[in-house]
Order: sequence, then structure tokens, then C-alpha cells
Amino acid sequence: MLIAAFTPRNLAKYVGLIGALATLLAVVLRVMSFNAAEVVSIFDPELTTSLKMTFKMGYDGMGLLMVLLTAFITPIILLSNLNKKESNDRGFNAMVLLMEFGLIGVFTALDGLMFYVFWELTLIPIFLIALWYGSEGKRPVLIKFFIYTFVGSLAMLLSLIALGSVAKDFAYENLIAVELTAKVAYWVMGGFFLAFAIKIPLFPFHTWQPSTYTVSPTPGTMLLSALMLKMALYGMIRWMIPLAPEALPDYKPIIIILGLIGIVYAAIIAIQQQDIKKIIAFSSISHVGLIAAGIVLFDQQSLSAAYVQMVNHSLVAVGLFLAAGILENRMKTRELNQMGGVAVLAPKFGFWFAVICFASVSVPFTSGFIGEFLLLKGLFTEHWLIGLIAGTTLVFGAVYTLRAYQLSMFGAPKIERFHDLEWNEVLVFVLLTFAIVFIGLYPQIITDFVKPSLDRLPFAIQALPSQSA
Repeated sequence: MLIAAFTPRNLAKYVGLIGALATLLAVVLRVMSFNAAEVVSIFDPELTTSLKMTFKMGYDGMGLLMVLLTAFITPIILLSNLNKKESNDRGFNAMVLLMEFGLIGVFTALDGLMFYVFWELTLIPIFLIALWYGSEGKRPVLIKFFIYTFVGSLAMLLSLIALGSVAKDFAYENLIAVELTAKVAYWVMGGFFLAFAIKIPLFPFHTWQPSTYTVSPTPGTMLLSALMLKMALYGMIRWMIPLAPEALPDYKPIIIILGLIGIVYAAIIAIQQQDIKKIIAFSSISHVGLIAAGIVLFDQQSLSAAYVQMVNHSLVAVGLFLAAGILENRMKTRELNQMGGVAVLAPKFGFWFAVICFASVSVPFTSGFIGEFLLLKGLFTEHWLIGLIAGTTLVFGAVYTLRAYQLSMFGAPKIERFHDLEWNEVLVFVLLTFAIVFIGLYPQIITDFVKPSLDRLPFAIQALPSQSA
């Protein structure tokens, strides 16, 4: 990040991409030498500050998978925007790499305050990317985004302080060891839940998201959707539930209901939209509502499915926003009623956009199929009505996705010429498709990777009776 910030302008995009690829190489080497049954310490100076901060960092399978996802998606984002004007900007490349730095910190922090510091750090680069390179009318939208996320973060900090005041320090293992009464656990989990519900986002904390996605430049939207919201889903599994398990019976029905509302509500809104970026934004709310509902079931199968679907959502989101960015850049509009006939003018783009759309609607042999199937199976097991409502995501998803494809790709062309895909855009679509199909055919590569880490989670909390706070 520092090198990219001070490199000559004509080299900025290459330095950014090389930096991201170097990170990916380092992570892949870690993955190849990783024993899934262990927790690897990467930084533990055995130092505790006066604020009980321990600086502990490390990873198990759950954390390393998210680091690998971050390291894979970041160069994909930079590569997909290699021919855009912002790619030559030193500030843009530096902020993308700073974002990656913050995300890796979130996924490897084993200290509560360290987790909070990196969580807050990620807000700076994404805010600046949207502010510097976003579209008109961005300032009020970004102020709303900042206020939402900052308030949620403060609530999480209060919960961490409450736990840390009882624990020996803020080390993860010591925070987990704290036993709370049902009432205290309710408020502690509430602080985490507010922060994560805003970031995911869950209904009704979602109102910042569609407008922020719309005004942000394409790489900023990719970072928000593919990576930033995964911090919250990961946080639910790693931090929110294990640190206050006594409150899960109370929050479980609340989160499932909010997730179900988000699935149906956001999908219906997406069907009615003309702005293609808003369609994808609302579809994201619908998909992550299903993941959040599956996470609070908090059993081995549902959490494994949640990880598969988190990876799938990241891959598909990058592909969809890349397609939306291509349409916007070439046609100078995001409105579907001003598009049409693009598949005839740009057959390569028409093909690869279709591939990503099929992945989005979770056809068999794609990563979304197995992830959604297992999540729906778990929700059906919880209650048939919950599973039935959640299952509407399959129908609604096909409607709004194929509608967007049909209106943009088919019909009478609205323009005379549409420049087909550049080499870097084709390469991105190929890499995303390979990953999507590979995971669809062999999901065990994810489920087996995270299983030993999931085995260490306190699944016994499912036996706790529901207690009113």
C-alpha cells in the first residue's frame, strides 16, 4: 500500500496488481502448509497493555479461508478495472491494498480490541474510494453510510468493553471463557448484532446499502459486496455467538425473521428496479438474509453451508458488478429501459454475463447450488414454514436476474456499437467461472477445510433453554 501510494502514476496500476498478487501467493503458501486441525499463531508478543489489549493474531480454518477469499478477490477487482481511469491513480491502488490489509487483520485478529481496530480501519479506504471516484450525489449517501456503520461499531465496542472488564484481557480465548447471565449476555450480543446487522445488511438496517452501492465506482461496489459484508457474517460465527452464547436462544428467532423478511422484501424490490446496480444491490440483501438465518441455526451443517455460500456470493457479486460496470461504461446509463440488443453487438460479453447470471440463480454444478441447498435444508429442519419462505429466494432470484439479463441483452439495439470485452475482463470472467464451477463440483474443499475449526465452536449452546432478558 505504501509503495503504491508513492509510485509514479504510470506504474500505479501495475504496482497495485503486483502487490495484490504477491499477497495471494503468500496466502496460498500458507494454505498449502496449513494443518486444518490447528490454530496458527502469527503474532503473539506476550504483551498486554494497560487497556488489556494483547495484540494476538493467528488463524484456523475459518479465518484462513476468509483470508484466502480476500487475497483472491482483491487482484480480481484490480484486474477487472485495469483499463479504467482510476486504475492509474496512486490513491485508488493504495486504498484497495489498505482495504485488503484491514480485511486480513479482521480475519486474523485473536484479540477483541485488535478485531475492532481492523474493523474500523476497513471503513476508511472504502469511504475514500467512494468519495474520490463515486458518481454525483455521493456526499449525503456516504455520510449516511458512515453514520450507520460508525454507530454499529460503537455498539460493538461497548460489548467488547463489557466483556473485557470481566475477563483477564481481550484475548479471544479469555473472552470466550467469561460466563454471563442471560440478561447480560442479551445486551452483549445486542451490541455485536447491531454492528453486524448494519454491515451485512439485514432488514431494517439495510437502507444505506442500495444508494451506497449505486454511487460508488464499480471496484468500490465490488469491495463492499464481495468482501466487506463478509466481515459481519464471519463476525457472527467467530465473535457474536461464541462470546455471548447464553443469548442465542433469544436472538435466534429474531435474526431468522429479519433474514426471511429481507429475502422476500429485497427480492420484490429488485424485480421492480430499472437501475441494474440497484437490482444487484437488493439481490445481495436477499441472498445474505438467507446466510444470516442459516448461521444462527449454529450447527455443523448450516455453518459449513454458510461458508460455501459466503464464498459463492463473493464470486458472483464481483461478476455481476463487473457486468453492470461494463454496461454503464459503454452505454452511459444504468437504466434497463435504455438498454437492449447488447448480446448481438458483443457476443463474448453476452455469453459470460449469462454464465454469471446462471451462477447467481444457483443452477446445478455451481457453488451457489450446494450452498443454498444445504442452508434451505437446515431451515426446513428448523421449521417447514421457515424453509418454505426461505425457498422463495430461488424463484425470486431467477425472476430479477433473468429479467435484468433479458432487458439488457436482447431486443432491438439502442446503440449502434458496443465494444466487446477486453482481455482482462475475459480473464476475470474465466477465473470467476472456474472457481464457481470447481466449488460447485467439489464443495468438500471448503467444508473439510473449516470442519475442524467449526468443531471447536460451542455447539452445546443449542441445548440452552430460551430465556427472556
